[in-house]
Formats: sequence, structure tokens, C-alpha cells
Amino acid sequence: MSTGAIVAIVIGIALVCSGAFLMLREARDRAAERVRMRRDARDHRAQADAGIARARELGGEAELHRAEAHRHAELADEHSQRADEHAAAAAGLQQKVSRAGSAAGRHDARAAELEGRV
Repeated sequence: MSTGAIVAIVIGIALVCSGAFLMLREARDRAAERVRMRRDARDHRAQADAGIARARELGGEAELHRAEAHRHAELADEHSQRADEHAAAAAGLQQKVSRAGSAAGRHDARAAELEGRV
């Protein structure tokens, strides 16, 4: 075999080995990328699950606040109605106070008049 043929065979073997090495390295890189993507997917799934749990918790809390707001609105309506009733009663009593004061004034005047005659 000639020297040129041996050199050609050695170069051919080197090229095949280099190609095989590059293919193995590429396969290893793809495998590492799949592992990284699985890990990232798992982490994102965990974050999604935590978000769902937090949303449920906040949803329950929001429902409690809605119920409390409704209860307070009902109480406010009741208190407003009772305040109106008390205001009406106070106005009615104020009229009675005024009439009683006028009556007391008339009776006082009449008593003074009668005392003056005595």
C-alpha cells in the first residue's frame, strides 16, 4: 500500500471519528436540554399548582368579605330606618314640648291672675 493511500485512510478514519464524536456530543447536549426542559416544566407546574391553591384561598376570603359587606349593608339600612323613626319621634315630642310649654305659660299667667285677686 502506498503512503498516499495510508494517509487517505488515516484521514478518513479521523473524519469518521470526528463525525462520531460530534454526533455523540450533540446527542449528549440534546439529552441535557431535555432534562433541563423537564425540570423547568416540573417547576412551572409546581408554581401553577401553588397559584391555583392561592387563588382558591383568596376566593374563599373574598366570599367572606362579600358576605360581611352584605351583612353590614343590611345593618346600615336597618339603622337608617331606625334613625328616621327616632327623628320622627323626636319631632313629635318636640311639638308636645312646645305645647306643654305654652300650656304651662297660660297656666302660670292664670295662676298669677288668680293670685293677684286673692
